[in-house]
Amino acid sequence: MIRDLYNVRWRPAEGGSTPLTDEEEQRARAVLFSELGNEIADRGWVRFPAYSPEERRRLVDVAHRLSAHWGQQVFVEAEDRCALRLCLAGHTTQPPVPM
Repeated sequence: MIRDLYNVRWRPAEGGSTPLTDEEEQRARAVLFSELGNEIADRGWVRFPAYSPEERRRLVDVAHRLSAHWGQQVFVEAEDRCALRLCLAGHTTQPPVPM
């Protein structure tokens, strides 16, 4: 049986990433702005995974947009190689990690 595949993209070689279209990038940043902004407003900080340089740049841009929107600095800290932490002043020190 032969199946037709629609809207399928070739995957890049290992270690590469699939770039988003401009529309997908705008939607991704809008969702991050809303969801991460709500979490930061509630807790003062949020942790979010960022596995590639593109994802890290996206989160840094969202932090700058939130800073401009609120008129208050949103800091970006690298927690480890795979996660960034966005936080407001006063929440810049990381909480102790339970063992």
